[in-house]
Amino acid sequence: MTPTAPADPSLIDSRTAAWRLLTTLGLVALGNSSMYVVSVVLPVVQTEFGVSRGAASLPYTLMMVALGLGGIFTGRLADRHGIAPVLTMGAVAVGAGYIWAALAGGIASFGLAHALLGFLGGAATFAPLMADTTLWWRRRRGIAVAICASGNYIAGAIWPPLAQWGIEHYGWRPTYLALGGLCSIGMALLALRMRQRPPLAHEPAAGTSTRPVAGDRPFGLPPAHAQWLLCVAGVACCVAMAMPQVHIVAYCTDLGYGAARGAEMLSLMLGAGILSRLISGWICDHIGGVRTLLMGSALQGIALLLFLPFDGLVPLYAISALFGFFQGGIVPSYAIIVREHFAPREVGARVGAVIMATMLGMALGGWMSGWIFDVTGSYRAAFVNGIGWNLLNLSIAGWLYLRARGPGPRWARAS
Repeated sequence: MTPTAPADPSLIDSRTAAWRLLTTLGLVALGNSSMYVVSVVLPVVQTEFGVSRGAASLPYTLMMVALGLGGIFTGRLADRHGIAPVLTMGAVAVGAGYIWAALAGGIASFGLAHALLGFLGGAATFAPLMADTTLWWRRRRGIAVAICASGNYIAGAIWPPLAQWGIEHYGWRPTYLALGGLCSIGMALLALRMRQRPPLAHEPAAGTSTRPVAGDRPFGLPPAHAQWLLCVAGVACCVAMAMPQVHIVAYCTDLGYGAARGAEMLSLMLGAGILSRLISGWICDHIGGVRTLLMGSALQGIALLLFLPFDGLVPLYAISALFGFFQGGIVPSYAIIVREHFAPREVGARVGAVIMATMLGMALGGWMSGWIFDVTGSYRAAFVNGIGWNLLNLSIAGWLYLRARGPGPRWARAS
């Protein structure tokens, strides 16, 4: 199956691109709902299945690993067959995953259901859509990718409080069934509007500023080495990012504030992340992806440090908002870095690989924080662990910034 309309260069930065971006925003918000709902059900699932905090965190870990691997798989499918059929497949997977999870009799089955939600559900609506967005925009590429990625945080702002309300009034299983139906149908309908071919999908092969000449080296490195550095940076930043995002509900429960307050903090955190991504996208258009990554990494580290001395209810609300505002622009900046420093023809595969690394980081961070809690009986050491990983990300971002300042071809900026 191929896209139904031929590429048209006049569609770049056009009204059509804007409407497509709005559709993309809705798809991301629906397809990534499970990433945040699973954090809300963590305490009640732990109690019902009689498992440890670390074991209760494994479904999130499985989902994020699957989401990362699925990003490469669905990205390649989108390159070959177009994004619309991939999104339709994702809609079916989201519905099936929620239903499977709702019927699960133990933590293993519950975890496998979330692996399906990640590999074919959420994956179809994250890395492939970010890559697709870069091929519809040129002058406002940074803000466009930020808007696309903001759908992920819109999901985080909307679904946790709704899920918590459903759990309190009907139980977590009926809530999962309702979410599966709503998100699956919504994704299938929106996928119908995504059949047009991106105007920058296949740029001229030679003699233009949008194709690198032989010998180009991103950051002065072989492309494979630069790719691996970005992947390590992606793992590191998201191990740090996962600690508050995955465990804030459980953390508030342990402090005696209750799961509802934790769900509100998660929603506030991710709502602030929406604003952060939009501002970071605007900044990225002016200073580039590497500088935006460096700035976001430094600010995320500051926010993580604030969790150590403050655990009062009001301070936690404030720090949650601050954390969301500081870290929201980090992940989208990787897509811009790839577009700025690698060949346009490689954008789908390379964005998918880096986003996979960020998902692996979220998976590792979610599980590691739960394991550290089980070992120490406190989340304090988990916050310290996150700060250490954030320093690794900051070091790589700083080194790439210094490399990017050197002389070299800037063909990507012209594209």
